[in-house]
Amino acid sequence: MVTPKSNRGIYVALIIIALWFGVLTWALQQPVNSRALITYLLIAILTHLYTGLFITAHDAMHGTVAKNSRINHFIGHLSALLFSYNFYNRLFPKHHLHHRHVATDQDPDYHRGGFLAWYFSFLRQYISWQQIVLMAISFNVLKLWIPAERLIVYWMLPAVLSTLQLFYFGTYLPHRGEHAPENPHKSGSQRLNHVWAFISCYFFGYHYEHHASPGTPWWMLWKVKENYAARQK
Repeated sequence: MVTPKSNRGIYVALIIIALWFGVLTWALQQPVNSRALITYLLIAILTHLYTGLFITAHDAMHGTVAKNSRINHFIGHLSALLFSYNFYNRLFPKHHLHHRHVATDQDPDYHRGGFLAWYFSFLRQYISWQQIVLMAISFNVLKLWIPAERLIVYWMLPAVLSTLQLFYFGTYLPHRGEHAPENPHKSGSQRLNHVWAFISCYFFGYHYEHHASPGTPWWMLWKVKENYAARQK
């Protein structure tokens, strides 16, 4: 855990939360049309914003959202809950195990298998029966006012797709395969392309840099990447 020098992370977190809530609220008022581009655009945007919720909770686990620890953890709890009722207190120890024992049998994010086996192992680590019950209750209450197909397409589907986005760019790509003995973080990193790095996973694909500097918030990882790239020239 670190203490950030400013509270800029609070504003970044609130923007992501507000965008997620605003876009989702508007989307749930739109009909689902498999022939309409807007339906697919909304799914893509909401998937990205769901990923942003998790990245915000992740940054709170490293203490980089707010200078005040209570505010930092409150935003972490809130972001995690909005992401399909994830529980911050459950995520917190597992994520720090990942950092301490990266790519070993003690790493809850790691699995010695192919993509699908690893993905389902990843899901088993983070999905609880409490989440499923809370999602089921919420779905059945919300469908009293909102058509079920809209809830499935705009609320549930983007959450599922974002787990794929987080897993693929934030776990599978950086940690798969063998890593050189001199690589202390057993992690790879995306090539330097800030636009793609943001779109793909909020710069989280700069994963070696994240492990090397876990106290850097996601929105500053591009600077760490540039510094590492400059040293390698």
